[in-house]
Amino acid sequence: MSPTVRDVVHSFLAEQGVTKIFGNPGSTEMRFFRNWPEGLDYVLAPQEASVLAMADGYAQAKGQVGVAMVHSAAGLGHALGSLYTAERNQTPLVVLAGLQTRALLANEPYLFARSAAEFPQPYVKFSIEPATAADVPAAIAQAFFMAQQAPA
Repeated sequence: MSPTVRDVVHSFLAEQGVTKIFGNPGSTEMRFFRNWPEGLDYVLAPQEASVLAMADGYAQAKGQVGVAMVHSAAGLGHALGSLYTAERNQTPLVVLAGLQTRALLANEPYLFARSAAEFPQPYVKFSIEPATAADVPAAIAQAFFMAQQAPA
């Protein structure tokens, strides 16, 4: 049986030395939690601004890329102030933002992000909306690479 996208992402995070993900997930991110690997802690925060702030502080303290997971357009919107702060701090940070299931996008559901990859601009160096699930691992790898480039 070949590995799932989730398995590949979990393995990649371990290879990058990620031991904590800070987040406030929604329903679209729930599958990511299946078969959760040992050695990776998920730090749940009550709101997305605090998710990004915690990932920012953790990344600075550890001297490595921080990882934050937020939900969809509204979640990323709540986090934009902290994302701005992280950008000003030049913190190496990867933010994973979920989006509604593609089958729902035609009806523009409540938590829909019209231009998901453009939404966090100009406070990020790299933003992508993978076209398929199979594109997710490469997108995350590219995000890590970009986060590590100066300026962070």
